[in-house]
Amino acid sequence: MNFTGCRFRNAYAHTSHGLLDVLRWKLGAREKARSSIGPGGAETLPLAEPAAPTRRLSATPAYGSVRLTWIGHSTFLLQHLGRAILTDPIFSDCQPLPISTLRRVRPPGVRLQDLPRIDDVLISHSHYDHLDAPTVRALGGGVRYWVPEGLAGWFRRRKVDSCTEVRWWQSCALSDEIAIHCVPAQHASGRTPFDRNRTHWCGWVLQSAERTVYFAGDTGYSPSFCEIGERFGGFDAAMIPIGAYSPRWLMKPMHLDPAEAVQAHIDIRSKHSIACHWGTYRLTDELLDEPPRELARELALRHIDANDFRVLQPGETLEI
Repeated sequence: MNFTGCRFRNAYAHTSHGLLDVLRWKLGAREKARSSIGPGGAETLPLAEPAAPTRRLSATPAYGSVRLTWIGHSTFLLQHLGRAILTDPIFSDCQPLPISTLRRVRPPGVRLQDLPRIDDVLISHSHYDHLDAPTVRALGGGVRYWVPEGLAGWFRRRKVDSCTEVRWWQSCALSDEIAIHCVPAQHASGRTPFDRNRTHWCGWVLQSAERTVYFAGDTGYSPSFCEIGERFGGFDAAMIPIGAYSPRWLMKPMHLDPAEAVQAHIDIRSKHSIACHWGTYRLTDELLDEPPRELARELALRHIDANDFRVLQPGETLEI
């Protein structure tokens, strides 16, 4: 069971870290981690505002294909069979504290007001960089939210009633042609020091007769990737996090590093993977441009074509 009657837990045991470990990192280990990056560690990530999209996203993708637009961090716009779906939308700085590490270093690749009409939003968990109250308010009440267990109350307290909780391995219909499936992730939840793991966390699978797409949410590495790949028989596209992994002694249970992201790509049998959860906020110790460089190195080591695991720029679109 993944619920103890009070708190949710992961399917696979891992080292547990608490507030004291975070304080140890913030007060003592952070500078050491930054100084150990080594040659080639200078940041080259362009931090200027990305170029505006050359075309609006209102055009319909080719029938049966899925259009994926990376907006930034874990926010994607998915367009498939007449529906527009957002994953973990955040278009603002990361609440709740006005400190520099929680400010965006790059603006969203698509402005909120330039989005097409949104039908559905998939939320992976309650952390502030994945569940953003200002963005939820801006999207309004005409959107359907799909969330892991325990999280609907957060929406109800904000007068958002169009919210459905889904448990791991449960399936629901977005439309007559599209189903979604809630799948395990290796992570945690919480928005205050007092509600840790009171709500669940998950990834999502979007499935139609034409395409099967996986959004990993926020996750560490676990055998769940092999289970997900086995259950769905592989994926046409997958959105996999590659950042917020340093220092490893603290972040490994909850965040993939690029090497683990490549292993997840293999485990789930993804034909086309897209990197996310990097280059938007300075959440951890690695440099902003380090995750894609490390991803490229790992793909080369494993003789995997770089086009099989793509790094997009904010606002860039793939149609698969």
